[in-house]
Amino acid sequence: MPQPWPARPAGWPVKRRLEPGGAMTIGIWILGDQLNGEQAALAGLNPDQARVLLVESSSVLHQRAYHRQKLVLVWSAMRHFAAELQEQGWRVDQPETESFSAAVRGWIEAHGIRELRVMEPADRGFRAAIERLQLPVSLVWVPSNAFLWSRSDFAEWASGYKQLRLELFYRESRRRFGVLMEGSGKAAQPLGGQWNFDADNRKPPPKGLKGPQPLWFEPDAITQAVIAKVRSLDERRQADGHSALPGDLEPFRWAVTRAQALEVLEHFIATRLAGFGPYQDAMVTGEPTLWHALLSPYLNLGLLHPLEVIRRLEHAGLEQQVPLAGLEGVIRQILGWREYTHGLYQWFGPDYPALNHFEADQPLPASFEQLGGSGLRCLDTVFAELRSSGYAHHIQRLMVLANYGLIAGLNPQALTAWFHRMFIDGHDWVMQTNVIGMGVFADGGRLASKPYAASGNYIKRMSS
Repeated sequence: MPQPWPARPAGWPVKRRLEPGGAMTIGIWILGDQLNGEQAALAGLNPDQARVLLVESSSVLHQRAYHRQKLVLVWSAMRHFAAELQEQGWRVDQPETESFSAAVRGWIEAHGIRELRVMEPADRGFRAAIERLQLPVSLVWVPSNAFLWSRSDFAEWASGYKQLRLELFYRESRRRFGVLMEGSGKAAQPLGGQWNFDADNRKPPPKGLKGPQPLWFEPDAITQAVIAKVRSLDERRQADGHSALPGDLEPFRWAVTRAQALEVLEHFIATRLAGFGPYQDAMVTGEPTLWHALLSPYLNLGLLHPLEVIRRLEHAGLEQQVPLAGLEGVIRQILGWREYTHGLYQWFGPDYPALNHFEADQPLPASFEQLGGSGLRCLDTVFAELRSSGYAHHIQRLMVLANYGLIAGLNPQALTAWFHRMFIDGHDWVMQTNVIGMGVFADGGRLASKPYAASGNYIKRMSS
C-alpha cells in the first residue's frame, strides 16, 4: 500500500475550507512531472475548493521526437494520477489536445476559473511557456516541494563557494538531513568514519556476472490505451512525412502509479540493495540493469519523493546490515547528485544550456537517431538497450555515450537534446547539467573539475 509522504516542513500551507457559499473559482494545473498528492499547489486546498487540470498534449512532439516508451510512461502516469485524485474527491479534467493554449483557455472559460495555481516547474522552459500563454486569470506560482533543497537554500549554499563541487554539497546534505550520520549538530560525523566509499564501488565485472531480475509490470487497460494512442500518433507523423518516433513501443513494462513505484523501491531493497555497491559502474552485455534501482523515472515524475526514498533506504540498509559502501553509494546518487544537478540547473540560469567551451560543432551521427548501426560494439550495445526500454545506467551514459560525444566533438546542444528525448527519465534540469557539464565539459569546468574522457582500455576493463 502507498505510504504517507514525509511530514511537511515548517511554513508549508495548511488545508483550509471556503466559507459557506464560497465560489469554486480556483484552478490547479498539474504538470506531467508533478504527479503526487502532496505537491505544493494541492497542499493548501481541499477537493471542494478547486478544480484540477492535467493536459495531455501531443504538441510536445512538434519540438522533440520523444522515445515511444517515454510518451507512454508520462501519459499513462498522468491518467492514473488523475483517476487517483478523482477517487479522493477532486474534480479533475484531463483533455487530450494538440494545443496547450486552447485546452487551458477553454478549461478556464468553461469552469469560471479566476485564480490558477501551478507548482513551480523543475524545467525552466515550462514556466516561460506558461507565462507566454498570457492566460486571463490570476496566475499564482507555488514554490516546488519536489526536491529536498529549495532554490533559495541552494543559492544561499552556492554563494559561499567559488567552486561548486559535488563532494562539498553532498557532505552538507548529509549533515542537513541527518543521513548516515553519527551524533548530532556540529559534532556529527559520517557513519563508518568517511564520507565517500567510491573506491569500494568500482570493481570490474567478472565473466558471467548476472544481476537479479528487475520488477516489471504488464500494461493495464489505461496503459494499453496510451500505447494505442502513441502508435496512432506515430503513424500519422510518418504519413505526414516525419521520421518515425525512436525506440520500441512494446514491450512496455514500467511502473505507472505511485503504488507500483513503491513496489519497485521495496523490490530493490529486497533483491538488489545488498549487491548494489561493488558493480555499480560495471557494464555487462545482456544485463542492462544489474543491481541498479530503476527509481529515477518515478522520482522525476513525482511518484516518489526523494526524502521518503532516502529514509527508507537508510532504515532498511542499516537494519539488514547492507555493506555501508553500497548503501552510501546509492543514497549519494539521490541525496547528492540528483539534488546537486537540480540546484546547479537553477543556479546557473538560462544562459547555461548554450555553453560550448570546446566549440564542438559536429552533428550527431545517424546511429544516434537510429539507435544502432555505429559499428562500435560499446555504442551499439548501449543503443540496443536504450531502444528497448529508454534506459541505460549512469556509466553507460557518461563513459560511453557522453565520452564518445566529447572525443568526437559532437555539438553539445544537439547531444543534450538527444539525451532528453531518448531517456525515460530525461528532463531539461537533468540533462543540461549532466551532459553540458559532466558529460562533455561544454561549460568549461563550472560543474566538473576535468573532462571525463576515457580510453578504450577503461571500457574494456569495466565491461564484459
